[in-house]
This record gives sequence, structure tokens and C-alpha cells, in this order.
Amino acid sequence: MTSKAYKNPGQTLLFILIALFMLSFLVIPVVKVFYVAFIDVNTGNLTLVNFLDFFNTSLFQESFFNSFYVAGMSVIVATIISLPLAYFTTRFEFKGSVIIQSLGFVPLIMPPFVGAVAMQLLFGSNGSVNLLMDEYFGFTIPFMEGLNGVIFVQSIHYFPFILINLSTSLNNIDRSMEESAQNLGSHGMRLFRRIVFPLAMPGYVAGASLVFLKVFDDLGTPLLLNVNNMLAPQAYLRISSIGIDDPMGYVIAVILVVFSLFAMWVASLALKGKDYSTVQKGGGGLAKRKMRFWEKVIAYTIVIIILLAVLSPHLGLTLLSFGSIWSYSVLPDGFTPEHYVSIFEETPEFMVNTLIYASMAATIDIILGTAIAYLVLRSKIRFRHWLDYTAMAALAVPGLVLGIGYLRTFLGMSIPFGDMPLATWWVMLVIALSIRRLPYALRACTSALHQVSRSLEEAAENLGANKTKTIYRIVVPLMSGGILAGFVTSFATAAVELSATIMLVSSESDAPLSYGIYVYMQSAAGRGAGAALGMVAVVIVATGTYFSHRIIEKGRRERSLENNS
Repeated sequence: MTSKAYKNPGQTLLFILIALFMLSFLVIPVVKVFYVAFIDVNTGNLTLVNFLDFFNTSLFQESFFNSFYVAGMSVIVATIISLPLAYFTTRFEFKGSVIIQSLGFVPLIMPPFVGAVAMQLLFGSNGSVNLLMDEYFGFTIPFMEGLNGVIFVQSIHYFPFILINLSTSLNNIDRSMEESAQNLGSHGMRLFRRIVFPLAMPGYVAGASLVFLKVFDDLGTPLLLNVNNMLAPQAYLRISSIGIDDPMGYVIAVILVVFSLFAMWVASLALKGKDYSTVQKGGGGLAKRKMRFWEKVIAYTIVIIILLAVLSPHLGLTLLSFGSIWSYSVLPDGFTPEHYVSIFEETPEFMVNTLIYASMAATIDIILGTAIAYLVLRSKIRFRHWLDYTAMAALAVPGLVLGIGYLRTFLGMSIPFGDMPLATWWVMLVIALSIRRLPYALRACTSALHQVSRSLEEAAENLGANKTKTIYRIVVPLMSGGILAGFVTSFATAAVELSATIMLVSSESDAPLSYGIYVYMQSAAGRGAGAALGMVAVVIVATGTYFSHRIIEKGRRERSLENNS
């Protein structure tokens, strides 16, 4: 035998173990969901009757249309928010552009379901804004009525995906193309519509597809806004109220996965066969010009209004967390730290469990991410790329679908040392969180390993180090920046995961922060404590985001110094 697999039994064993893990906790649960969706409950035969029943039921038809409508409208509203911020800060000499871009990214540190109730108090029919508008202008605007509320909350939360990608694309456009168009007589909106925006299309499509995916699959925001006529809430309600054997929950789960894949396919199709490349080497970007006075007034007015709107969830959540009573008034009647005292005294397990679960999930992610990256980039094992494909496929599997799959697959099994169902054991929640966040860690680890020269490994092996020692002493230390960034990203995002959590948690003693927020927010009396928990979640995500950014920037500076030396 001379195959690489035989020469490296350790790599082969590692490949098999990872493949079994991914098969057990991602592939099989999702396949189970698809299988049950196509099974006739009476005969046990494969059938399309469940899907026919779904599309023949008015509630499900309405939910399907509403989910598609909300996702599409959220993309449109997020585009309206993002486009001026990206265009003004990249196209003009705009004072404060760095601050504006930074503030534009702030909504990402707050999960949408956390700020949903706070936005209801600010923009609802009896919220602060409408109370002031009614008093001074005599009319109100239904910002938060029904589907409008979900669109408003989701757009404000997810628009940074478009802003980040669109700004990057605008900054990378070859300015010679703009100058050529201007020399041919194209100016103003015609220049933007015919030249600038089409060249920035890759970034826009990437951001818009992410917004569509996130909104279409989201469960927490509709539930907290009491909007149940959408697909994700319907799937949750069917499974939680009717039971795990109800086929409609599985049909909806399949539709959620299919449309997630559909959004990715449309994004790739939109760019297929088009050339967006530039001919510049470094530098570039759109030629920035100075604004006239009236242009500055209009631009800053638009930017200020947008920033006030996108920062409103953080303001509302802060007020709610310190407010004593806030109902039918512009501001809370008074302010108190009692909500924070109560969550630390009465329900500290929410925060403790979150730290434990998110830390364990992030650790699993960086171990798997490092191992998969090494097998894909450094080994010659057949089918090794399927590990990468399978891990990245988790992006298209909503947390709700994964939770349903775990219930179907593991509910009939018991934990090794008791009678508790395996599906509702807290360890399974950790595994679900790790599967959900694995793509982020994997991309960070893969990027880090790409920057480790093979010659360093070869030199270590020539000096007598075996493969294991080389990985431990050479490869992993050199990947440490990417590994740490992957850990922090996985930790911060796993800490506020709700969709999978709400399906798998069976008791409050095992519940993490996101579940606690959801439970508290169900009643008016608990909203203050829920907001306090939400602020803790924001601090966790913000801290994780900050350190992840610092780690990535430090790595970039070090590589830049190495390239210049």
C-alpha cells in the first residue's frame, strides 16, 4: 500500500471521526426532517400529500406569502437605509464618515428579537414616537403594526450586511472607469445608475442575499411581536403544540431550507456571466468630491435620521432595562437598577449557562475548524473537501430546522446515565450551537492556515519532528490569530442563538440567556428584567465583536509589516 491514507493513519482516523460527527449531528437530523415531510402518516409511504395539504391550507398559504413578503421588503428597506450611508461616505469628502460607518455596524451587536419589544415601546401605536406625532401633528404612523413591525425591526438589524459589502465594493471600483464615463458626459444619478452601482453589484448582492436569508428564517422577532402567520413561527407552534409527529412542522422546515438554498442560488445567478473586475493595482476607489452647502445639509439630514432610527433599539432597550414603568408614555415613569439586581439574584443560571454553552460550542468549533482546514489543505485524503462542503452547508440550515431534526432523531434515546431524552439534554444544545456556528470558525481557521507556509512544516519534519508535533508546535501557534478570531466569533453569536435553543430547552435550570429573554418578554411585568438580560447579551456580543476585530486587525498589520520588510 502506498496511498496517503495508509501512510497517515492519524489523518484518516481524524477524517472518519469528523465525518461521523457531521453525519450524526447535521446530516442525519436534516435528512430526518426531509424524510418525515414526505411520509404519509397513515401508510408510511413516500408521498407529496403533506405538501399538497400545506399549499391547500389558507393559514399556511398566508404564512408562506408573509415570510416571502417580509424577507423581500426587509431587503428593500435595508437597501434604502444602506445606500445613502455607503454612497455618501465613499463618494464624497464627508466629515465623520468613519464614525458614521462604525455606527452603521452597531445594530449587528444586538440580536433582532432582543430589541423587538423595545422598538414596540418606541414606535408602536402607543409608543414614544407616535404619541409625540399625535400630540403635535394629529396623526400616527403604523411602524410596528403586524408585518410592518417585523420588517422594520429586521431591516434595522440586518442592513449592515448590505452596508459592509456595498461600501467595500464601492471602495474597490477603479476610478478610471468613473472618469471615462464622466468624459463621455455621464454625471449625477445617471453616472450612479449606469456605472457606479452596477460595478458595486457583487457586494450588494452578497449583502442582500444575507439579509433575505436571515429574515426568512428568523423565529424570535415574529414571536416576540406576536406575529404568528409566518413560516418559522408556524413550524415552532405546530411542533410545540400539536407534537413532534405533526407533518406540517416538517413541511415548513423543508420549505425554510429550500428557500435558504434558493436565496444563495439567486445570488450566484445574479452575478453569473458578468465581469465586475477592475484593471487597477492597489488604491483606486471612487474619486471623492466636495459637496456644495445645500448638498451637505441634505446629506447630513438623511444620515442623522437614518442613524437615529438604527440606534433606536439600543436606546429603547437601555431605557426599558432601567425604567420602572413604561406604558402609554414617551419615557418611563422612573428609573431604577432593580431589574439588573433581580436577574443577577433570581436567574443567574441564564448567564452562567450561556457562558458555559457558548464557550464549549466555540471550543468545539475551533477544534473542528482547525482539523477540517488542515485535512482539506494539507492532506490527500479522498473526499476531504466534502467535510468543508458539509460544514458550510450549516449556513443554509435554520436553527429551527436543526432543533426539529434533533427532536425527531434523538427524542427516543436516553442519556447514558439517566432517563432524560437525549434531545433535551443540555449537551445536545451545545452541539447544536456548535453546528450552527461552525462555518464562521471554519472560514477563520482556513484563512489562517492559508497563510502558513508549507516550508515551515517541511523544515520541522526535516529536523526530526513527527506530524503531530509539527502541527502542535508549528502550525497551531502560527494559526493562533485566526483560531482566536474564530473562537470569539462563534462564542458571541452562539450566546444569543434562539431558534435552536427554544426547541431543545426543557427546563429553565438548563436554559441560556436567549431563552431567558424570550420568557421574560412574554409578559409586561417581565419586560424590564428581559431588557436587562438583553443588555447583558448586547455586552457579550459587543465585547466578542470588539476582540474579534482587534485580533483580525492585528493579524493584518503583522502581515503588512512582513510584506514590507
